Amino acid sequence: MIPNLRDKMSIPVKKLTLMAILTAAALIIFIIEAQIPLPIPVPGVKLGLANAVTLFALFYGNRKRGDGPGVSSDNNKFVANAPNLTIANAFTILLCRILLGAVFTGRPIAFAYSLAGGLLGFAAQALMKRFVTTKQIWVCGAIGAIFHNIGQILAAILITGTPAIAAYLPVLIIAGVFTGVITGLIAQLTLVRIRM
Repeated sequence: MIPNLRDKMSIPVKKLTLMAILTAAALIIFIIEAQIPLPIPVPGVKLGLANAVTLFALFYGNRKRGDGPGVSSDNNKFVANAPNLTIANAFTILLCRILLGAVFTGRPIAFAYSLAGGLLGFAAQALMKRFVTTKQIWVCGAIGAIFHNIGQILAAILITGTPAIAAYLPVLIIAGVFTGVITGLIAQLTLVRIRM
């Protein structure tokens, strides 16, 4: 009888493998999205679909309430023995995606904007994670998108020295709520499907 390799892998190897897969998925989504211009006349507005992967990673290890993956059924060994991703793991996935995204898209200046927005958005999402369940990830997505836009505007003001850029913030916040709900729902539905 051939042993099942998946069952033989240790939890640290499973966690590293899962993090690598999620980083690759986020990077691919980011690169594809960077090539598709949105028909919106406001600079800086985009869907931010790669954040769905970050939200997924952030909530994937949410087992303490009993509503995260890895606790739903004993007959599905892969889910039952799934590695528990921490907030630090989700943050690492985000940082790798931002760094590699700047390298692969050839936009080093975008690194500063992505980093500022990513850090502030992630901090807001990590804080919100304490107050929401996996049925409310869409709320976390909206909050994260709002703070992501605030971070990017702050970075733009610091880099360009033009405080007038803040005039874009209300439009970016409205767009951020809409796109954040979408990315949050994608992460939420993905987690639901994994638990089935």
